[in-house]
Amino acid sequence: MSALIASDILSLLPAWVLMHAAALLVVTPLLSGPIALILSRGRLAWAWALGISIITFMLALVLYGQVLEHGSVMYVFGNWAPPVGITYNIDALNILILLIVAGMGLLSLINGLPSVMQEIEPKDQAPFFAAYMLCLAGLMGVAITGDAFNVFVFLEISSISTYILVAMGGSKDRRALTSSFNYLILGTIGATFFVIGLGLVYMATGTLNMADITVQLHENGDSRVVRAAFAFIVIGLGLKTAMFPLHTWLPGAYSYSPTMVGTFLASTATKVAFYAMVRFIFGVFSTGEPFDGALLELVLAPMAVAAMIICSVQALYQMDLRKLLAYSSVAQLGYMLLGLSMGTAAGLSAGLLHMFNHALMKGALFMGVGIFGLRYGVRRVPDLAGLGKTMPVTAAAFTVSGLSLIGMPLTAGFVSKYYLIIAALERGWWWAVAAILASSVLAIFYVWKMVEMMYLREAPKAKSRARKPQAKAPLLALIPLLILAVANVWFFFDASLPKGLTDAAAAALLGGGAS
Repeated sequence: MSALIASDILSLLPAWVLMHAAALLVVTPLLSGPIALILSRGRLAWAWALGISIITFMLALVLYGQVLEHGSVMYVFGNWAPPVGITYNIDALNILILLIVAGMGLLSLINGLPSVMQEIEPKDQAPFFAAYMLCLAGLMGVAITGDAFNVFVFLEISSISTYILVAMGGSKDRRALTSSFNYLILGTIGATFFVIGLGLVYMATGTLNMADITVQLHENGDSRVVRAAFAFIVIGLGLKTAMFPLHTWLPGAYSYSPTMVGTFLASTATKVAFYAMVRFIFGVFSTGEPFDGALLELVLAPMAVAAMIICSVQALYQMDLRKLLAYSSVAQLGYMLLGLSMGTAAGLSAGLLHMFNHALMKGALFMGVGIFGLRYGVRRVPDLAGLGKTMPVTAAAFTVSGLSLIGMPLTAGFVSKYYLIIAALERGWWWAVAAILASSVLAIFYVWKMVEMMYLREAPKAKSRARKPQAKAPLLALIPLLILAVANVWFFFDASLPKGLTDAAAAALLGGGAS
């Protein structure tokens, strides 16, 4: 039925949009970013970025319709047939990422205008939105390209833009500058490892087309060079993904960056890097036991469990709200890596589903913290006292998203954790089930301490708040939060969209290489 509806909608669109939607998805924000620099006023630059983000999201929906109708889409640049030319490949796996990035980028931009006006100097607001659009283009490019070297190029476009965006929080908190520098150093190390791995792959196969690399590896078998390339690429992407214990850049980047940046990064950046890791492990290097067995069971699975437990404990002891959510993000990435490390279609699908749900829940939580801060200057857990009464709508949406983070029934988080547990039981990994439950119990404690403050503690007098309260939370910031809170409930009752895509993606990747 959804494919039929998609076909009807696509038939109404101009032929040139259908033909070039894949290229436009990246080119539109990439070329629009520099234009924002010409716009001297911050609100005008925001309006420009908003229009481009809406177009980008609509293009992602067009590609989603094409994937539903055709299964996969290939866009060839310059009529140079692969593997010689550059191609964009869209399938069930990366259309999920494209929808996440485009959707969360749009919602983060709408939610972020009031905070940007407050936190960023007027002269820096236009460059801020320009950097956002370049970051959006880079993340889209990573997800859509079928060329391995282009993955590196787009990763660097998004990373360099992100370093700038994080550093712009320096006018509010000087720690943003050191966090940006730390992110820059570790991100550069990750990029170096990744590009060395690509060089080794090219030396072994003579191609950079991801589908052709898979063919060459299947025909020629693996070698020491290929195994070294695999190790370099996984470590490089592990740094970009904030895989434990390579995550040390993430807490600072999420905590001290401008509010909108923290929201956008928490819901997109690590998801794109995780997608790239999935694509390379199962789609490019799908050559058997040396990769699937040893890496997944002996390396990634223990690291995933360590992230789930250790970072949940770290989150439990944080009093800074955004740093609490940052450590929680690393723990939630552990769930995704655990699904990947199972090496089964059920496990991979569950990990990808949790990736989608985590974008919804963590985006909403960062938005909630941002609105609390915008009205009352809330920064720490004790500052939440009484906000359940003074800001009931925001507090309710924040609580629903927190319950989804725990994995409570009637929320999307429950669905993905349920599928993870089922996949672990099918694999015979009882210890993984225990880790999922233990991490979820820890999440109860750190979410509960926030909920307790909001609903069971008395609000301090207004004069003791960090700043004079506004009359009410800005509607522009509140609407995206409510959309995500509703989505966290909606996808419990109907998870057919993300689950259908993750099942198809897992079946394609584990059924024979790059899809």
